[in-house]
Amino acid sequence: MKPIIEVEGLTKVFKLGSTHGSYLTLRDTIRQWFHPANHNDEKRYIKALDNVSFSVQPGEKIGVIGKNGAGKSTLLKILSRITPPTGGRAILRGKVASLLEVGTGFHGELTGRENIFLNGAILGMKRNEIKKKLDEIVAFSGVERFLDTPLKHYSSGMQVRLAFAVAAHLETDILLIDEVLAVGDAEFQKKSIEKMQNLSNSNGKTVIFVSHNMDAIIRLCNSAYLLKKGQLVNYGKVNEIINQYLEIENVGSIYQNNSNKKIYIKRAEVQYLKEKIRLNVNVFSNYEQKCSIDFRIKTVNDVPVAFSTVGAFNSDEMLRMKTGENLFSFEIDINNWAKGKFLISIDLTIPNVIYFERLENILLFEVIPLDVTPKIDLNWNYGAIFLPVKYLK
Repeated sequence: MKPIIEVEGLTKVFKLGSTHGSYLTLRDTIRQWFHPANHNDEKRYIKALDNVSFSVQPGEKIGVIGKNGAGKSTLLKILSRITPPTGGRAILRGKVASLLEVGTGFHGELTGRENIFLNGAILGMKRNEIKKKLDEIVAFSGVERFLDTPLKHYSSGMQVRLAFAVAAHLETDILLIDEVLAVGDAEFQKKSIEKMQNLSNSNGKTVIFVSHNMDAIIRLCNSAYLLKKGQLVNYGKVNEIINQYLEIENVGSIYQNNSNKKIYIKRAEVQYLKEKIRLNVNVFSNYEQKCSIDFRIKTVNDVPVAFSTVGAFNSDEMLRMKTGENLFSFEIDINNWAKGKFLISIDLTIPNVIYFERLENILLFEVIPLDVTPKIDLNWNYGAIFLPVKYLK
């Protein structure tokens, strides 16, 4: 059987500072000539993808992981025919549906209903085919009340739900999904992953899924590709590739990020104390707001260990954010934890309303015995936390 996707020597080079097409005004030409970067050929170009080759069989579910800037989104844009490669080729045998960015393939002035037909037409579907699927699409997206409202009035989460519903229900052979699902709420993310699993298992649809959410990759995919600086470093079983990613990318005690979001986690870090860890979380907010911060902890082999929250179960305990930067510090006792490495995911949320952030596996810490007392090792598979037992004589 021929692969449904064949990628051979795929390379994509971008010119730094270039925002125009092939036609430049005299002013543009003069400005580019005097820009320092334009006189150093090595610094003028960046390889987003560098000689990437692989093949995918029909029905496979492939997870693509790597740090920001590794080339994941560029790969999907080339496979979607949004941007051409600089070198190499990508052969796709079948109809392709893609969900890459919020609003891609949709028109803000058209209603949700009209956008369903527009998107279907772009994917090569006939109007009668779209009509047959319309009720399923609308029910899955959960936007029935707003179906005849212009898309520009939809929230980003509503747009994602509608876009995914269209891409998942139309008759295509290949589904390409970027990190865009992170915009949706946790319930819809779970629902979407289950839908992709069903499509692959029952309809033989091939799925390429790019995500920083290792939980989602593990639940959906049967294989994974690891990209680093535009190169395909390795591919294979999901757990093995994730462990390699955590090792080579040095997921560690500090997380930093800049974003255009109105509320986001700018920095998080783990500090080691005696028998405790301290978690410092720096949140940026454009306005005053109450929120809760949740910590989900698991082993590097994806076994859930613990959950902790400030504000999720009691609204009186919710954290107050002022406009600007807010530093929150927390301590967790790890005295009875097994020796080994653990991953921390952080949620910034108004409970049962909205997730401002849902950051997966952003911090890594290691429990090491500080004295000669024997300590349970995670590798023994006895569990992650030692519970002291009181002997009653």
